[in-house]
Amino acid sequence: MVRRVTFSRNFTLSLSRTCRCYCKYCAFATHQAHLYAPEEVESLLDEATRRNAKELLVLTGEQPEVNSEVAARLKSYGHADFTAYVVWACERALERGMLPHTNLGVLSKQDLTRLREVTASQGLMLESVNPDLEAHRGSPSKHPARRLEAIRAAGELKIPITSGILVGIGESPRERVQALEALAAVHAEYGHLQEVILQNFVAHPRYHGAEPATIADDAQRFGAHGEAAAMPAWGSEITLEDMRLLVREARRLMPDVGVQIPPNLSDWWLALVKDGATDLGGLSANGDHISPEHPFPSPHRMRKALEQDGHALTERLCVYPQYLDREWLEQGVLDVIKTRYWSFIPRRGSGRRTERAIRSDLVPGAIERGRHGAELGEEELTALFAESRPEAIEDMRQAADELRCELAGDTVTYVVNRNINVSNVCVVGCAFCGFGQGRRSPDAYEHDRAEFVKRVEDAVSFGATELCMQSGIHPDWGLADYEGWLALAREVAPQLHLHAYSAMEVDHMCETSGLAPIEVFERLREAGLGSTPGTAAEVLHDGVRQRISPNKLPVARWVEIIEASHAAGLRSTVTVMFGHIEEPWELAEHMRVVREVQ
Repeated sequence: MVRRVTFSRNFTLSLSRTCRCYCKYCAFATHQAHLYAPEEVESLLDEATRRNAKELLVLTGEQPEVNSEVAARLKSYGHADFTAYVVWACERALERGMLPHTNLGVLSKQDLTRLREVTASQGLMLESVNPDLEAHRGSPSKHPARRLEAIRAAGELKIPITSGILVGIGESPRERVQALEALAAVHAEYGHLQEVILQNFVAHPRYHGAEPATIADDAQRFGAHGEAAAMPAWGSEITLEDMRLLVREARRLMPDVGVQIPPNLSDWWLALVKDGATDLGGLSANGDHISPEHPFPSPHRMRKALEQDGHALTERLCVYPQYLDREWLEQGVLDVIKTRYWSFIPRRGSGRRTERAIRSDLVPGAIERGRHGAELGEEELTALFAESRPEAIEDMRQAADELRCELAGDTVTYVVNRNINVSNVCVVGCAFCGFGQGRRSPDAYEHDRAEFVKRVEDAVSFGATELCMQSGIHPDWGLADYEGWLALAREVAPQLHLHAYSAMEVDHMCETSGLAPIEVFERLREAGLGSTPGTAAEVLHDGVRQRISPNKLPVARWVEIIEASHAAGLRSTVTVMFGHIEEPWELAEHMRVVREVQ
């Protein structure tokens, strides 16, 4: 059986590296004043959006506001303390559709509560249960009692948390296992530990004033590894066997918790997956700010390596599926997940119908009845969509080919067309969509008249006979704007057939104009519309539509609009988007609806 190994697609914001601690292994922290200004934060968040990050990893030093200059800057930005500034940054991330995961070190229960309002998850490494490590001298918040207290407080507050241990900073093998046992005990009490990180220590060079974020981004972009630094006297070399033992212990102690290993800090990550590691962490688009000279391998490279051992690489969110509800997350965070990442929500409680029994015995008769043009019932269609036996699929293929030959002959047709997406600004936010962008996204665009004309002329020069026009649901557009694009296309190239505007766009025109669908189509036809695409159909089953895009038209409204186009004398197509979360009986319902419209 294929085992899935997960990762998160994230972007790192090192909001402040100023830190009160003096950990000897850390090359991230500084004791100088370091704090990104609001405009720098906004710019980095825009970059994160461009790089398609779903998670914003907020890294900081511990209590940076103890530095008087940092405190003064915070006040000048209008924030009473550092946590308030982090909350502000997380709010800006949520506005862009990213889920914040914060790692700020030991926090008070009050600050944990404030961050809970705007984060999907939080992180705090236990690191070790040894209270007297040389590597932690001068760092009182690294005392295991204080860190366990904060992890326990997160549990009391119902905060999904990621924790873990550092391996090789002077602890004994027994202390490593004891640290895992301590985490397991807290998790047994609160159930909030979503994953445990087993991070092998690697020695870092000192960067002498250079910005780790810049080093990390350059390494991630260009794949350059820095020179290995010598192991310090207080550290210890870690072997593959050491790590394998810890993976097995973590799985034994916390079987319901993800076991994460960093794939950029050693070459043994694949071996640890074989031993039970389940997660490869956040693969930050701008590199590893803690170990900046060690770039992450690409998801493509890791996927290929995993496939050779029968594993599959799967993307996850920064919050694990079992925590995606109001018990664990604030409504504002859940709204982003429901709008942007609905497909990551487990199927439980998602509006799915009760699973149905599939009658495979109906398949032979259904194929024969379909071969002769009979109207198949819902049970028959469901059985056909659920069929996986090669011989039955071949029977279906042959029957379909015979019908194709009878109804369409052996001529295969096509059209030379050009797609023009006038704007990708969209307010709908479908979970599966890689096209639509929020108005503030740096990737949002809107073609002007000159660019539109150029694209129409290009279409003609390439021999197109049809122009297909669709855009996002632009909040500023009304019916006149859509009419204008049709009229302009007809003016530039009257010979082109204009195939335009999804049911979602037409519904938007109805809403902004106050007109009924048939009145809208009559005006669009006058402007030059020749036919309409049956897109935005996805799967015509309201349960599926609610799961993958709650803001999509309900089935009844989609049908109303398509039937209005037919009543206005316009032909349409119809589509189906399959192979995601739909079930055979939901596809059967889609086909039933389409058949009734036809």
